[in-house]
Amino acid sequence: MNHYPRLAETAVINSIRHFPVTAITGPRQCGKSTLSKRLGLEGAGVTPSEFLYLDMERPSDLAKLDNAEWFLGSHSDKIICIDEIQRRPELFPLIRSLVDEWDRPGCFLILGSASRDLLKQSSNP
Repeated sequence: MNHYPRLAETAVINSIRHFPVTAITGPRQCGKSTLSKRLGLEGAGVTPSEFLYLDMERPSDLAKLDNAEWFLGSHSDKIICIDEIQRRPELFPLIRSLVDEWDRPGCFLILGSASRDLLKQSSNP
């Protein structure tokens, strides 16, 4: 499969290296998931064992978050990518708490539609 570099790729890698949470937003089918999987498998110096991808449209991934605090906490050594996060807005307070606890860059890569609601949820205390 050919890979065509995205304009935002370098910015996303730099954000992962320097900040605890990086968000990629945009309309459906614009390449958010493809970019994040590529970064998790090839970019940012991350090995596959250091990257956890969860898709909130997949029932099996949703089930993993039935006890989200325990599940995410048990993967604190990874970059946790949560795709379609707007489907689980209740995760934002937990993510903020875990970021404070872990106190390191590259904790979460979150992906979702570029809606005002998603942006508001991600920044509310």
